[in-house]
Amino acid sequence: MTIKVKVIPRAKKEKIEKIEGTLKVYIKAPAIENRANKRLIELIADYFKVKKYNISIIKGETSREKVIEII
Repeated sequence: MTIKVKVIPRAKKEKIEKIEGTLKVYIKAPAIENRANKRLIELIADYFKVKKYNISIIKGETSREKVIEII
């Protein structure tokens, strides 16, 4: 399954919103040294109740808009 995700780093609260087929993910971690991507994978894993190693970023590793694959 692939999902479009929009990431908002350095947010005050961490939360996930579903908007028109995409997920909007607010993350406290900054987008420095891959910290936001690591936290994004943790939050998505908790949200879908899967293991972290089943999630990968296919597109947009350095962008706020990403495509994530969940196995």
